[in-house]
Amino acid sequence: MTRDYSHRLGKKKVKFVRKDGTPVTGKEIEVKMYCHEFLFGTGLFDVIPYVCGEMKPEEEEAFEKIFRKWIALFNNATFPFYWQRFEPERGKPRIEQTLKAADWLKQQNVVIKGHPLCWHTLTAPWLNEMSNEQIVKEQVKRIHRDVKAFKGVIDIWDVVNEAVIMPVFDKYDNGITRICKEMGRVKLLKTMFEAAREENDSAELLINDFNLSSNYEILIDGCLNAGVPIDEIGLQTHQHQGYMGEERLLEILERYEQFQKPLHFTEITLTSGHIMPPHIVDLNDYKTDDWPTTPEFEDRQAREFTEMYEILFSHPLVRTAVSWNFVDGGWLNAPGGLLRKDGSVKPAYEALYELIHKKWWTDTKTATDENGEAVIEGYRGDYNLICCGNKVNLALRNREEKETEIFVI
Repeated sequence: MTRDYSHRLGKKKVKFVRKDGTPVTGKEIEVKMYCHEFLFGTGLFDVIPYVCGEMKPEEEEAFEKIFRKWIALFNNATFPFYWQRFEPERGKPRIEQTLKAADWLKQQNVVIKGHPLCWHTLTAPWLNEMSNEQIVKEQVKRIHRDVKAFKGVIDIWDVVNEAVIMPVFDKYDNGITRICKEMGRVKLLKTMFEAAREENDSAELLINDFNLSSNYEILIDGCLNAGVPIDEIGLQTHQHQGYMGEERLLEILERYEQFQKPLHFTEITLTSGHIMPPHIVDLNDYKTDDWPTTPEFEDRQAREFTEMYEILFSHPLVRTAVSWNFVDGGWLNAPGGLLRKDGSVKPAYEALYELIHKKWWTDTKTATDENGEAVIEGYRGDYNLICCGNKVNLALRNREEKETEIFVI
């Protein structure tokens, strides 16, 4: 099937002049893309202990090999802010360590999203000792503290995660389910989103959920009508029970495009092993010590990733595609990564590299005219332009920008 990617293209006129103002005429320009505007990524939790020197030498060596393959493919990382692990002891959050790792990645042109600020699972256990009123205050304080601390480094946040199930979650007692029961979903979301907005008025604030039924649509609609400052919508697609297929994916896109907000596919899982039995309702209930990747299923995974990413990239509202685990054996011990456990690349890695860095990539040449001008066209993102041995940066962001950007060389 032929898909339209024209909305992913940008166009801009540039002009090269010398220091005395005369145009640089008839000179070749190398146009080299180095980062996509579209965000392709994975969760990248291990980068924090790596940057902070918390790994053993053999772990560092293994991570470095993995990271070289990661950075060759992706430009977006999801960072863990699970309250239970981020602040296991009240008043001692891992801000310094996480900020150090985030800064390190940002210097390599990686955009980072924090996940999540408010969630009933993996929330701080010490909340259970508090009253509901105290829990709300602690949760709001946490959001103010963390959004402020990371402003300018992490400006994309999953503010509230899995709110559809939050007030009826019954696996174990936790403070966030308690306050959601009392406040109701919409009031809770309004409180948490407004706290995040107060600390960073330019941040991209997401609601995120795995429940993609009409219940999520109703919740989003109710929140927007109540003035909750939701900027973008997160859609989880863990497909341990089999690839949803084009028809189902297009149906999801059609339903959520009604809100006319950017769509983030925040947690994509496609396995290269056997399919989880269909009778499992909660994916966490599936326990297995042996979930191997196989050559046959690896080819299937590559085909599924290719089709899914082509569909997502062709939809104008989709901004992000995140494969949840980069290496096999992550969540649920599933072979859902793009690398095997030994760090070797799977066909799915190669398939995504072909799409992102070849099919949807711009690396070309043009030349200045008699006025020193040239039109730069390509996939939207960040570029190096090289002319007469000089390298300048160009951000290509719009289908066609009217103003000419002038470079003095």
